Amino acid sequence: MHLTRRNVLLGGTSGLVAVGLPSIDVRAQEEAIDLVELLTGHRAVPSDRLRLLMPSTFPNGYTVPLTLEVDTPMTERDHVRNVRIFAPKNPINEVVGFHFAPLRSAPRVSTRIRLAAPQNVVAVAEMNDGAFLMTQTFVQVATNGCV
Repeated sequence: MHLTRRNVLLGGTSGLVAVGLPSIDVRAQEEAIDLVELLTGHRAVPSDRLRLLMPSTFPNGYTVPLTLEVDTPMTERDHVRNVRIFAPKNPINEVVGFHFAPLRSAPRVSTRIRLAAPQNVVAVAEMNDGAFLMTQTFVQVATNGCV
């Protein structure tokens, strides 16, 4: 490969992209934590006990499938009280909320939501001990589902 201005620019650009990728994830996570604190008044902690399953790409924003699971036995000592789903780029940030009762309900929900634009969808679970658990996933939608 010859050292030309084009090759230098291409090499420098790809290096910046490779270096910038990890910071994008950290920045998105911090933005989600700040959003949750703003909307709920509580600081959420990222957790693998909460799973938000959504397609990474979907053809339209009108009916995006969502499955939510919380890893808890749903006993009196360890259960989820409620879960809220946020889409920061939607006109109304809180998309849906679910309430659970110990010994009566399974901590799993499947539904469809609307998304206004490609964005990180954030799920927050309030546990019985007062902890707020959070997870997020990025969904690319081709059309706006919020008109």
